[in-house]
Amino acid sequence: MGLFDSIAGAVLGKLGGDQGGVAQVALELFNQNGGLDGILEKFKAGGLAEQAASWVSKGENLPISADQISSVLGSGAIADLAAKFGINPETLTSQIAEHLPTVVDKLTPEGKVTGESSNLLNTVLGLIK
Repeated sequence: MGLFDSIAGAVLGKLGGDQGGVAQVALELFNQNGGLDGILEKFKAGGLAEQAASWVSKGENLPISADQISSVLGSGAIADLAAKFGINPETLTSQIAEHLPTVVDKLTPEGKVTGESSNLLNTVLGLIK
């Protein structure tokens, strides 16, 4: 359960912080964008393939900015989710930018996306719902 605990801690603790809804929003973004594979593809298509690849690989995670999050995921989608959960869009993008690399890294401990990566994400999503 160590890996699962790490993922759950990263997602629920760090993303949630003082605003527990942030974790739910972030996980909903994964769900709405086709899970881990879908999120990674969006970042690749958005010109951030190097960052996305670094989160999956075993090396250091490259950072991403809140502006890059808005650009890739769409400011409209971010605004809609922020409104749905009663949080500020800037807070949402900042939290996602801060923690998305770690979450993806924890979901891909072997340095690649596997079926197990998606299963872990689905398990965490199931706990949130």
